[in-house]
Amino acid sequence: MEKFMKLLLLSGILVMLTSVNHAFAQKWGYIDTEFILNKHPDYKLVQQELETLSSQWKKEAQNLDREIKEMLNTLKAEEVLLTEEMYQERMQAIEEKQKQAVAFNNRTFGVNGQYYQKQTELMQPLQSKIYDAIDRVAKRNGLAGLFDKAAGLGLIYTDPRHDYSEFVLEELGIENK
Repeated sequence: MEKFMKLLLLSGILVMLTSVNHAFAQKWGYIDTEFILNKHPDYKLVQQELETLSSQWKKEAQNLDREIKEMLNTLKAEEVLLTEEMYQERMQAIEEKQKQAVAFNNRTFGVNGQYYQKQTELMQPLQSKIYDAIDRVAKRNGLAGLFDKAAGLGLIYTDPRHDYSEFVLEELGIENK
C-alpha cells in the first residue's frame, strides 16, 4: 500500500510538472482590433451610415425641443390673456410634448435604442469576418491565444514581434498602407 501511495504521488507530481511545462510552451500573441477596424473599408461605410442616421435622429430631437420652446414662449406671451383653464390645457400639451421628446430620445438613443440596434446590425457581419480571419491566423501560426490590445486586457507591454494585426489584415485581403 505504501508503494502504491508513493507511486500515485510521484505520478501526480509528474503530471503537474508536465502540465506546467506545456503551459509555458504555448505560443501567445496579440492583435489590435481598433487598428484592424480602422483599416477595413467596410468599417468606414458602417460609420458613415451610422453618422447619417444619427444626424437625422438628432435633427428630429432638436425639432421636438424647438417645438417645446416655441410652445413655452407662446404660453408666456399669452399668459395674461388666458383663463386658468386655457393655461392648464396648454401646460398639459407642453408636458405631453416633453414626454414625447423624452420617449423619442430613449427609443432612438437609449440603451437598446434604434441607434444601438442599427450599430449591432451593421457591425455583426464585419465582426464575423474579422473573427474568422483571427481564427485562421491563430491556427496557421499555432497560437494558444491572442489578446486584444484595443480591449485593454491588462497588457502593460507588448513586443511588436507578437502583433498579429497585420496577418489578420492580410487574411482579410486588406493592404496596410
